Amino acid sequence: MFRFCVLAVPVLVMLVACSGGGDASRGKDGQVTEAGDLSVFDLRVGDCFTPPKDPKAEIESVYVVPCKDSHTQETFAVVPYDNGDAYPGDAALRSFADGACLQRYEDYVGVSYLDSKLFYTYLLPSARSWNDGNDRKVVCIVTTTGEELQTSIKGSQR
Repeated sequence: MFRFCVLAVPVLVMLVACSGGGDASRGKDGQVTEAGDLSVFDLRVGDCFTPPKDPKAEIESVYVVPCKDSHTQETFAVVPYDNGDAYPGDAALRSFADGACLQRYEDYVGVSYLDSKLFYTYLLPSARSWNDGNDRKVVCIVTTTGEELQTSIKGSQR
């Protein structure tokens, strides 16, 4: 499970996600070659996708596409949370994600977050997924305000 947090300065929206399967295809290099649904647990750095059209409290997957296809979001970091085995709570996870994602933003996008035209958001482990399995990572995501992209934002300096 993940909590999906959207940072649209200063608004914070959270959704819980649960695991699910997908039908997207990856090439030998690990890049998405065929669009389709992909479990939020299987997102990798460089995956481009669109969020669910109907926001729900729980989501299982996102629609990933090759980055040359229209999308509004891209995974830019997957960061393990290694600060103990007990579920730390939403506030601690949000604080960790804010710092971890911000720290990695410029290296991926090529411009400081303060100078960027894009925003970031993240997926957080929920209490249930933390306790049910080995869900201990934060997925950092670059997002637009709805503008469609047709390329990766890696190194774009946007």
